[in-house]
Amino acid sequence: LVVCRFTKDQKQAVMATLCCETDFVTKSDDFVAAAETLLDYALACSADEGPENVLETAIDGKKFSDVLTETVSKTGEKMQLGDYSKYTLDGPGLLSTYIHFNEKVGTMVQIETSDDKVAAADQLKQTAADIAMHITATKPLALSKDDIEPQTIEREKAIFAEQVKNKPPNIIEKIIEGKMRKFFTENCLLDQPFVKDDSKSVEQVLAEPAIGNIVHSALVRSGLNCFLGLTLCAYKNNVFAGRDDLN
Repeated sequence: LVVCRFTKDQKQAVMATLCCETDFVTKSDDFVAAAETLLDYALACSADEGPENVLETAIDGKKFSDVLTETVSKTGEKMQLGDYSKYTLDGPGLLSTYIHFNEKVGTMVQIETSDDKVAAADQLKQTAADIAMHITATKPLALSKDDIEPQTIEREKAIFAEQVKNKPPNIIEKIIEGKMRKFFTENCLLDQPFVKDDSKSVEQVLAEPAIGNIVHSALVRSGLNCFLGLTLCAYKNNVFAGRDDLN
């Protein structure tokens, strides 16, 4: 189950996954209560990420690991905290989240703005929510081309070079360049076709008069994809870094 919560002032948000063995148990009152309690501990945790930090966090002398043990005894199923992440606004901006209807995947995004008035604009709030939904659907590797790790770029080039090695030498480089442009368009958030209007890129949506004139220097600083059973794919410093140690 993917869950999230904001603080009352909307300056901090957490998203986390709580995993069990069957879908049936995820709908039980005991499991849902444990997931809600998880958010209490995630907000109380001093660290911004890492399941071990939440498990060892105590509220009124009780650790979340104890909560899990109690829930396991009630449901009869093994449970595991997939992971969690906490975003905190250090300046003007807003946080937004999206959890898919199956509650097995979700995204949290952080957008920085020029001032608090800009962050409060309804147009930006809607766009932030749409971008969170977009990230959930498309799972970009990075914010922009410049943010993709050099080794990732070299790996993709090597794959494409192998694919076209039998082509005429004079066109190989152009073919690889074309394939790399497609790779960046598919995997860089700002370059991706926007899911709600694929005639525009995400960057173009952010630059539209209805948004850009209000937002000014708004910037998608970070995002996070949360997949049940795959832990969290953190999207910090503009790059996704996934873990799959729950398989």
